[in-house]
Amino acid sequence: MKSSWRENCGVFGIWKVPEAAHLNYLGLFALQHRGQEGAGIVSGTHESFWGRRSSGLVSQVFDREALNQLQGETAIGHVRYSTVGNQADKNLQPLWVQGEWGELAVAHNGTLTNAQELRLELESQGSVFQSSVDTEVILHLFARTKGSFRERIDATLSRVAGAFSLLILYRDSKELRLAAIKDPFGFRPLCVGRLQEGYAIGSESCAFDLVGASWEAELEAGEVYEFHSKGVDRWKLNSKAPRTAPCVFEWIYFSRPDSNSFGRSVYEFRKQTGALLAERDQRASLRADLVMGVPDSGIPAAIGYSQQSGLPFEMGLIRNHYIGRTFIEPHQSIRDFRVKIKQNPLPKSLEGKRIVVVDDSIVRGTTSRKINMLLREAGAREIHLRIAAPPTISPCYYGIDTPTENELIASKKSIEEIRDFIFADSLEYLSLEDLRQLTQGASVCHACFSKDYPSGIPKL
Repeated sequence: MKSSWRENCGVFGIWKVPEAAHLNYLGLFALQHRGQEGAGIVSGTHESFWGRRSSGLVSQVFDREALNQLQGETAIGHVRYSTVGNQADKNLQPLWVQGEWGELAVAHNGTLTNAQELRLELESQGSVFQSSVDTEVILHLFARTKGSFRERIDATLSRVAGAFSLLILYRDSKELRLAAIKDPFGFRPLCVGRLQEGYAIGSESCAFDLVGASWEAELEAGEVYEFHSKGVDRWKLNSKAPRTAPCVFEWIYFSRPDSNSFGRSVYEFRKQTGALLAERDQRASLRADLVMGVPDSGIPAAIGYSQQSGLPFEMGLIRNHYIGRTFIEPHQSIRDFRVKIKQNPLPKSLEGKRIVVVDDSIVRGTTSRKINMLLREAGAREIHLRIAAPPTISPCYYGIDTPTENELIASKKSIEEIRDFIFADSLEYLSLEDLRQLTQGASVCHACFSKDYPSGIPKL
């Protein structure tokens, strides 16, 4: 029940496969949940690059004619939700530049925490920026470096801090190269699949299913896959991090349930969160008639809760999946239309029932409050809200658009105060200890729940 969690971005690439742009389109379509503001693809050969970027969904940006114009057997693409920079078309990716050294296109998932500092430095040295996105500093740094492709990547990325899963398409006078790169902390997912005689690279494995690629590997923190005419090289960036820190919220909310991220099935992880919540309620002897999830992200956890508790699972809310970004808002005479246009309750499932409602998080609490009001209007007798994550108390600086700390309800209210605000009969979250149990002791980033930022709190 969120009012402000926003997906980060998604990247997808194809190396040495006919109709690369068409396959890239399909890959981006599978990653549409990671960004709905705009999309772009840059394709290339050793002779030239072609590109298209525009606001809108993938299916709105590209048609057959547009894809046919993107030539070559190699392409990189991007779906965007803005975390740094506004929504202008000039901020859409992949970013693409040309210089005496060749051509370069970059697609980036994450946020560079020292981008503003680097931008001021580069501008003082004569650089002229065309966008307001943090990714552009990578282009300028790369253009100023010398040496081989590998040396230029190492020199460029040694200057940046924060989260980056990158696809870099590069053409010089000799050949075409594609690099897939994950930052030394490993904040954001990036994986590689085999496709015919070539490769697919994407933010999530669910995109491989759509294009027919088989799983190859997930990039390790700080790892680079460099694709070139003679094969594939794997190497590590010179930059080091004190520990790995994959984002635990990829498992909890951002990745699609049918993906494998950071070595785990997202669907199974979410079911396990629900099972842990159910175990706690069984020990507390909670009495309820059914369990439901808030569509769509709360459904797997609700299934896990149902299987562990024995309570029947019901679809208490139906989600409208066809809400466009240009939805025309009615007058305020239609109360709570913002929630009702997305979620509609099923009175016959809810009337007179004590229900356990499972969701992944509470951000500001306003949407939870409105949904609980809808459930009560539909006849729910009791509402026991269960959250499949710890309380969100701090913003993310690594590629997710979250409110400020002051806007996060759990940063300023107790659980009992939140329960009262959202009109629930009871409210329980997973604990940080529960999360550590679920992550099996792995080093992860849970700063939004703990304020433990792996790279320290950045000076933004």
